[in-house]
Amino acid sequence: ELRPDSAHRPHASLITYVQDRPGHDQRYAIDASKIQRELGWAPEETFETGIRKTVEWYLNNTEWVAHVKSGSYQQWIDQNYSDRSIKA
Repeated sequence: ELRPDSAHRPHASLITYVQDRPGHDQRYAIDASKIQRELGWAPEETFETGIRKTVEWYLNNTEWVAHVKSGSYQQWIDQNYSDRSIKA
């Protein structure tokens, strides 16, 4: 919707479904009813408004996305963190 396909294909044709572990999505489901009930908190964004803002950010920051996708950031990590070791 925010970046129409130049080939005028339906957006649904761009979705690739993959097999997932049973119950995988439910593991990440959040029930915010307790925090809403006890603290009066409610999210400022719905999923729909939040995902739209996220997609817009990526579309407006294509240079950053290209940099991340190129893997060149790994060079910076190696340069700045190569002397650190993980201790178990």
